[in-house]
Amino acid sequence: MHNLIFPTDLTDPELDPYVRYNEVQLFHSMEPNPGLFIAESPKVIARALQAGYLPASILMEEKALDRDLADLDHEMAIGPAGGLGQIPIYVVSSELLSQLSGYNLLRGALAAMYRIRRFDLSHFLTTMPTDHPRIAVLESVVNPTNVGAIFRSAAALGIDGVVVTTDSADPFYRRASRVAMGTVFQVPWTYVDAKVWQSEGISLLHQLGYQTAAMALRHNTVSINDPQLDKVDKLAIILGSEGPGLKEKTIAQSDFTIKIPMAAGVDSLNVAAASALAFWELGNRKTE
Repeated sequence: MHNLIFPTDLTDPELDPYVRYNEVQLFHSMEPNPGLFIAESPKVIARALQAGYLPASILMEEKALDRDLADLDHEMAIGPAGGLGQIPIYVVSSELLSQLSGYNLLRGALAAMYRIRRFDLSHFLTTMPTDHPRIAVLESVVNPTNVGAIFRSAAALGIDGVVVTTDSADPFYRRASRVAMGTVFQVPWTYVDAKVWQSEGISLLHQLGYQTAAMALRHNTVSINDPQLDKVDKLAIILGSEGPGLKEKTIAQSDFTIKIPMAAGVDSLNVAAASALAFWELGNRKTE
């Protein structure tokens, strides 16, 4: 049985995460503890639950209730987590939902879920595989769509972990996790303070045995398929912001500067597209 609740208006404080909080407010809603995030669509919600994230509640549209419950129950049935139990499921009419900002973009059920506390960079890196680890670092990647796409590629193409600077888009923003199809809950990741990253991030990677490959166009770049990259034991692939790219200091401190060979007249790709090619070439993808 499901714990279905049918609000008649949107003033219930339990609906605050859906109605009155923006992404930043959700992030800070439980300080000093980690806050909340919104997972959107049954598949994304199920992947979060299967990864051990706990829900505060779920919101569904009344006219889609049977469909969304069936989809979510199906996703839960094929995963390792238990059922929905007594999680409050708020069921609201289309008329009430239309009052929500972005209602027309809704992709099915929503769930308000509790964040977990992230490891610091040093501790996080010690959790990586000991054999040929491959990680990605997102430096100032501010577009949630790009962050979500990068995580989806990371999950598919054998990247063992992702480090996200705090001036990047949050991987748990609704748009990021939706674009990632929930893979933000499958790939291990952590934040690093942007200032800490700039002052000592690459130095710390070096101390822990990682060599770094900055994706940037420079005169001394090596091709992404250069055999010496595959021989590196521990490799961190660093991706920069959509406009300016990587910071000069990051490039200067990196062991390699790598490029993707292009046809004449084109000098670069969108960061999400570039990440997919880099992960395909450099990741630990498994084939059957």
